[in-house]
Amino acid sequence: MKKECAAPPLPAAATPHFDFEREAFACGHRWVAGVDEVGRGPLAGPVGVAAVILDPDDLPFGVDDSKALPEAKREHLREIIFAKALSVSIVFASVDEIDAMNIRGAALRAMARAVAGLSLRPHLALIDGRDTPDGLICPARPIVGGDGLSMSIAAASIVAKTMRDALMRNLHRDYPHYGFAEHVGYATAAHRRALALSGPCPYHRRSFRLGPEED
Repeated sequence: MKKECAAPPLPAAATPHFDFEREAFACGHRWVAGVDEVGRGPLAGPVGVAAVILDPDDLPFGVDDSKALPEAKREHLREIIFAKALSVSIVFASVDEIDAMNIRGAALRAMARAVAGLSLRPHLALIDGRDTPDGLICPARPIVGGDGLSMSIAAASIVAKTMRDALMRNLHRDYPHYGFAEHVGYATAAHRRALALSGPCPYHRRSFRLGPEED
């Protein structure tokens, strides 16, 4: 029987640690998934969500919040995560889903799908942020700033970021004039100029403000 456990104290660590996961193990949770999303802010492309169950006996040391890592390091760590993790799941919330539900709702719904897509059914999901998605197949613990605290969430952030970036680079082949390969859909000045000249493509979020910024 799993006992009730309080969240562990936050250590003064410079990089993500495995203390949340070890606390969960001590409470009887055998499989612990880290969950994170990327792509809430862009004007184009899907939201990417990853769920990762790390092997406590073969941790991919060096993982960090994907935003804190250079691209080459993220790509290298993604390969290590896929090689070492017990299970990895990646899903995307489409532009249509984002426009229909709003960005928060689409991201949370994708989190539930990512957890359900793991090959091992987790006993606990560590979720980056304040929200717990509805429809999860297991209990969850939200952790504000979790991608900089939990090694499992950090691993999920790397997978989500690199896989979404790869998808946006593929879209660049069909829509090169928007520059997706450079900004991966974010609202850079160059992206806004391209939108002003060409209008949106099918992968732009119509519910987002797509035009050039006002002075």
